[in-house]
Amino acid sequence: MKIGELAQRSGLAASRIRFYESIGLLKLVERQANGYRSYPEQAVMVLNLITTAQQAGFSLEELRTLLPQDLSQWQHGKLLDTLHTKVRDIEALEQRLAQSKTHLLALIDEIESKPDDIDCATNAKRVLSKMNLGEPSEPLKRTGKTSNRA
Repeated sequence: MKIGELAQRSGLAASRIRFYESIGLLKLVERQANGYRSYPEQAVMVLNLITTAQQAGFSLEELRTLLPQDLSQWQHGKLLDTLHTKVRDIEALEQRLAQSKTHLLALIDEIESKPDDIDCATNAKRVLSKMNLGEPSEPLKRTGKTSNRA
C-alpha cells in the first residue's frame, strides 16, 4: 500500500510515518521504481504498536531498541523485562503524583480557609508560614562566608 492509504488506516499523518521510518522504527518499507514508498499490511500493526507503546510511556529510543527488525523475532525475555521495568516506572510515577496531589490539596485547603478578617497578602504569608515555605523564623547569621543556600 502507498503512504496515503497507510496514513488513513493507521490514523497517523504521512509526515509522522516518514519520521518513524527515518529514525528506524518503521522498517517495513520498499521503494518502487518511481520512488514511491510501498508498505506491507504488517506496517499498520507496527504503527499501532508504536502509538500504543508511546501512550503507555515508552520513548521512541526505548521502542527503537525494543522492536526487532522482523516482528516474528521478538526476544521473549527481553520484552518481558522491559515491560516489567516500565510497570515499575509507572508505579513510581503514580506514587510521586499521589504525593503531589496530596500536597496541592492541602495547599488549596489552607488557602480556602482564609479568615474573613485578613486580606490575601496576609493570608499568603499565613499559608506559607504554616507550610514552612515562608521566611525562616530566625534570620540567618552572616559569617562573612559565602553560602550555597538558595
